Parts: sequence; C-alpha cells; structure tokens
Amino acid sequence: MPLHKNQTPPGRRAVIIGGARTPFVKAFAEYLELDTIALGAAAVRGLLAKYPVSHRDIDSIVWGGVILPSESPNVGREIALELRLDPAIEAMTVTRACTSGLQAVTLAAASIERGDADVVIAGGSDSTSNATVKLPQKLVQAAAPLVMGKGSPSHFMQALRRMPPLSEVLPRMPKVAERSTGQVMGEAAEIMAKKNEIARQAQDQFAVRSHHRAARAIAGGRFAPEIVSVEVEGREGHRTVHADTLVRADTDVDKLGRLRPAFAEGGTVTAGNSSPLTDGAAAVLLMSEEKASALGFTALARLASVSYVGVDPADQLLIGPALAMPRALDAAGYALGDIDFVDMHEAFAAQVLSVLKMLESDAFAQSRLGKSRAVGSIDPERLNVHGGSLALGHPFAATGARMVTTMASELFASGRKAALLGICAAGGLGAAAILENAAS
Repeated sequence: MPLHKNQTPPGRRAVIIGGARTPFVKAFAEYLELDTIALGAAAVRGLLAKYPVSHRDIDSIVWGGVILPSESPNVGREIALELRLDPAIEAMTVTRACTSGLQAVTLAAASIERGDADVVIAGGSDSTSNATVKLPQKLVQAAAPLVMGKGSPSHFMQALRRMPPLSEVLPRMPKVAERSTGQVMGEAAEIMAKKNEIARQAQDQFAVRSHHRAARAIAGGRFAPEIVSVEVEGREGHRTVHADTLVRADTDVDKLGRLRPAFAEGGTVTAGNSSPLTDGAAAVLLMSEEKASALGFTALARLASVSYVGVDPADQLLIGPALAMPRALDAAGYALGDIDFVDMHEAFAAQVLSVLKMLESDAFAQSRLGKSRAVGSIDPERLNVHGGSLALGHPFAATGARMVTTMASELFASGRKAALLGICAAGGLGAAAILENAAS
C-alpha cells in the first residue's frame, strides 16, 4: 500500500533521520545473558546518543518482535521504561514474523503522516538465546489445578492420573515451523530450490558474495556509523561487543561445498547458504519534515511506498517479495530500472535466487502479477551491495530496521535516488518498501 505522499499535507511527510543497531552475533554466544528488551534498549540508547533528541520530543516507540517474552510482551514499552525515558511516551509492539522491523518503521511513518506524532522511534529486536522453552500442553493441562492453587489431596491425585507419559511431558527444543504445514523454513527453501531449479553451486556462490561484500563493508568502515557497542555482564565477567561476529571474510565456494545438506537428504540447502540464528536489535529515528527542520536534523530518506502480501504457505512459503516488490514499484510510480539499490533479506540463498528468477519471468508476471511482461532483471552490482542476512545474521525482528538504516544511509551518502527493499517471512508473508533520498 502506498503512503499516499501526494495527499500528505506539507511538512507532514515522514522522514528517516538515521538508525543504530547492536552488533549482530550468533545465538547462544556473546549475548546469552541479554534478552530482547535489553538488546532493544541498547540499540535505542545508541540511537539517542547519535541523534540527541530531547526525551520530551519523543512521542512514541513502535517496536517489532517475533520471540516475545511471555511476561513482558510489549517490548517497546519496556524499552522506554528501561531507559527511563519520559513516561508519557506511548509504545506498542508489533509482530509480523521477519517483516516485523519494517512493519514498525512503516507504522511509525504512517502515524507521523496522519498527524498523530512528530517524533517516533521504530525498530525491532530478538534474542533466540532467550526463547522460552515451552512445556508440552498436556503437562500444563494436567498440572493447571495445582498451579492455580487448587492443591487439595484429591486434586493432586487427579493430576497424577491425568499425567501423560514421560516422553510426552519433557520440554522440546523450539523450532520455527509453520503451524499450518508443519514445515520448517529450511524445508521450504529446499522446495523452492528444486521447483525453481536453483543449483547448489549457485546458492554457495551467492552466500560467498554476501560474506565478501559484508567483509568489505566492515573493512571500509561502512557499518561503523550504524553500530553501537554493547556492554555485557555475565558469567565471564564484563565484556564489550564492538562488531558483527558472523561475517566470514575467508569463506569460499570450496569450503561451503563441503557442508552437508541441513534439511533434506541429498538436498542443496546447507548451514552455509542459510542465515544463522542470531541475536541483535536495530532502531530507526523518524520525524515529520517540519519537526526535523525545527530541531536541526538532516533527513536521509523517506518512504515512497510499502506493500505487504500473503501467499499460501503450502505453495512456496518464501516467495512473498516476488509479489510485494512489484506492487511497491507500481505504488511509487517506479520501474525496476529506475531503482539504484535493491536490498533483499537473505533468509536462504535459494529463496533470493528464486525471487530473482520470478521477477525475470514473463510467465510468473502473467500468472501471479497480472502483468503481460516480466518485472525485469536486477543488476548484481545493485543487489545487496553490502551483503545481507546470510553474512550479517538475522535477528528476526531487527532485520527490517537494519535494512532501512543501511539503505537510507547509502542513498544519502551516494546521492542516488531510490532503493527497493524486499523481505520474506513465516506464514507465507512478504513485504517490500521503496526509500527515496530525502534530498531528491
């Protein structure tokens, strides 16, 4: 859906001032002691240090989360309280699987353009390390009377009689599986690879390119303005995490080629061409044009259009961007050839390569988009210019905010006009957005 930029009153256009993120690290590693609220607070704290807006000027926090803590699910509000921001700052938490971070940004922009707010912090965080290990529901149902205080001897005996076998009550490792199909994402990526004829070597080559580009960006200081250090107090004492830890500058196709298939015997999807489980957070500062000018902030970019779509999870679970990206282009009045940068979330190399193939297909355009011709080909030199989730990692709800931050900065620094973002997500969801250089 477009943001109706032509109907927005002068000065009310939402603009992106900048962003900040924690380093992205492997799950169950450096951030083991930090939950999603602590990670989100670290990102927002860093954002406000880089862009010192008065707390009294902040109207709202819109936060994305996928693995929400059961005791404090409104992570956005907890971040505001954790940082001792003005208690008047209202906050909400949204969840739209891996598009949650982008959803937070687009909701923030929409609230500004409606006139509900002038300054909004948006972003997302996730801690796979602190995902709740859920007890089987049969055990919960059997023990519920005792837990709720009905602890008489008769209730105790009834609970024992209802108790299922030990094999059914032991905690199980959580996994990201589709409720409707039982399929995990890696299995869906295998299906996409086979259906779209994406070879193992092509997947490994794409993953290597992601790592090399991310490594080049790190070496050149490209991410330094975006990343804030995180202080960790844990079992190993005090330590500081300064940089992303998942990028492998020395990887190559030969190394990745030795990895075994991770999701199907004889398959092509491996740990090397899949995004790793990751902890991290990212935050974005948005304002109305009028407020940014009054406070003396320079705008980097603005949202020209957004699109959210759904597909049947039993079809090709992760093809959402192939539908959402053309819709975002149409809503903003762009052709693919007008776009300077394309940034796609790399859940799996097979998924990105499948989407690229769909965008180049006349048959796909005719059958799924209602178009007579293909959307077009994306120049590899314009795609994921600083690597992507395969290399940097993917803290589910933080990825969209990371992409917005990097692309807004890239447009401003390069003087280019527009960037197209695309994200796939669980549940057969997809999202896309177009960012424009605020100076254009």
